[in-house]
Amino acid sequence: MKLMRIGEPGRERPAVQVDDHHYLDLKAEVGDFDENFFGSGGLARLPELVSRLEPLPFAAERIGAPIARPHQILCIGLNYSDHAAETGQAVPTEPILFTKSPNTLVGPNDDVRLPRGYSKADWEVELGIVIGSRTSYLDAPADAAAVIAGYTVVNDVSERAFQLERGGQWSKGKSAETFNPCGPWLVTPDEVPDVNALGLWLDVNGVRRQTGTTATMVFDPYFLVWHLSQFMVLEPGDLINTGTPPGVGMGLTPPVWLQPGDVMELGIDGLGRQRQLVVAPR
Repeated sequence: MKLMRIGEPGRERPAVQVDDHHYLDLKAEVGDFDENFFGSGGLARLPELVSRLEPLPFAAERIGAPIARPHQILCIGLNYSDHAAETGQAVPTEPILFTKSPNTLVGPNDDVRLPRGYSKADWEVELGIVIGSRTSYLDAPADAAAVIAGYTVVNDVSERAFQLERGGQWSKGKSAETFNPCGPWLVTPDEVPDVNALGLWLDVNGVRRQTGTTATMVFDPYFLVWHLSQFMVLEPGDLINTGTPPGVGMGLTPPVWLQPGDVMELGIDGLGRQRQLVVAPR
């Protein structure tokens, strides 16, 4: 299934996409796609719930992030060897972990607002993993499949000056408002034939900047979930950003940084696409 949330910010209602022009409204049945929904076995109940609903026409309503604000957004750095090379850094021997503020989460087509003092804003198309049940100390990477609710498209927007020139604190460069567009859907694993063979792409102002595949990840999604479970408890609805392929602005010669008026378009095979306008600071 393709789970989505429709409506104005703060008033989104959960839905399931039927096709490009129709959806099923689940607001009366599940409330929201949040920690309670995933943690109480909501995904297992969905087939029976949707069987009772009639499709509604989808017009031009805003699409929000496909999950409510998560308990945490965990991010993996340098998880593509060719991206590590373009940044001049070594391929990690185990996953590099940092966090983004959960309130960075916005819809797939919402504006991306640059922070005050920006100078090196950058783009990063990424595969997002959503956790489906409370998880800790998984025995092996193969066990991770059972605790993954689904996959989504993420743009891990970054302000590189804050990230790399302000004391080496990556989270400072990742946590500005709107810096985590997500969606349009949360796609359940049964609709993703091979999560390790998904194409990713990103354009800026119509110019292709990133092209990659999850096949070149250093650590695949199952390994990442297993690895993180050894260090923390993963809660239902948590979001994991799994790293980006090459082609970020920082890796270009000369570097290219986002400016107000720029448009980013990005997507992942089978998971949908996004479009964001970059706007000036408040």
